[in-house]
Amino acid sequence: MFMHNKRLMYTVRVGTPDPRMANLILEQFGGADGELAAAMRYFTQGLGEIDPGRKDLLLDIATEELSHLEVVGSIVVMLNKGVKAQINEGAEQAELLANITGGTDSHTTALLYGGGPSLTNSAGVPWTAAYVDSRGEPSADFRSNIAAEARAKIIYERLINLCDDPGVNDALGFLMTREIAHQKSFEKALYAMEANFPPGKLPGQKEFTNTYFNMSQGEGDMRGPWNQGEQWEFVEDRERQAAVDGGDGSATVKLSRKDQSLEKKLAQRTASDPDSDPTTGAELGAAGGEMPD
Repeated sequence: MFMHNKRLMYTVRVGTPDPRMANLILEQFGGADGELAAAMRYFTQGLGEIDPGRKDLLLDIATEELSHLEVVGSIVVMLNKGVKAQINEGAEQAELLANITGGTDSHTTALLYGGGPSLTNSAGVPWTAAYVDSRGEPSADFRSNIAAEARAKIIYERLINLCDDPGVNDALGFLMTREIAHQKSFEKALYAMEANFPPGKLPGQKEFTNTYFNMSQGEGDMRGPWNQGEQWEFVEDRERQAAVDGGDGSATVKLSRKDQSLEKKLAQRTASDPDSDPTTGAELGAAGGEMPD
């Protein structure tokens, strides 16, 4: 059950309207790493969570993300305030065009949504539930949540670097900081589960769990804690990187007699003639009847 409080979680003070900046900030409204995606990710996880502590954490943060969505949307509306009036009341054409264009899709946002927030990213791509990558396994989902908060923080940093409005940057700084707090909470919750790695229930195969295959060889090869030390077996021999199960490295399947017969007929019907040299349509269409060098 939700109750809406008309007071924003953080005060929005926009110095000067700027529809181009508004369009960029839409990334955190309807983008992949935005507040709506976060709210839906944690809300759906929280509904399905059976641990009371994690359930409470997820629903708390999901609800806070909705309040962040309101703050971001309010910033977008305030940055578009002048354009909203101009486009609806018919301002002078040259002035209006100058205000809503400038290297971004801000003109699309203004025309389609009248200066209001839209559930799109900064490139106008509609929000999609595909942004919600929950799997219903907390040892996997909480790792994804930590990464999601990290990505959102980076986007806020970039927006702050692009914005010269102190009031807007103040609100963006708050939102960025809350990403840090959430990341900490998710990490604490992850490690509060003693059996959290590897994710899920099944252990890995012992012969491959601590093996590092050096598949990209040449200049730039590096060794570090990710591939060296007592726990790692470092394999760079190309022969040892193929058919690591000890088999012949081929793909086989057991077919019924009927399917074997059909497979043989299919192979015969579609067999290639290695001695043929058919004339192709491309050759017929070439100048002078010959393919260019």
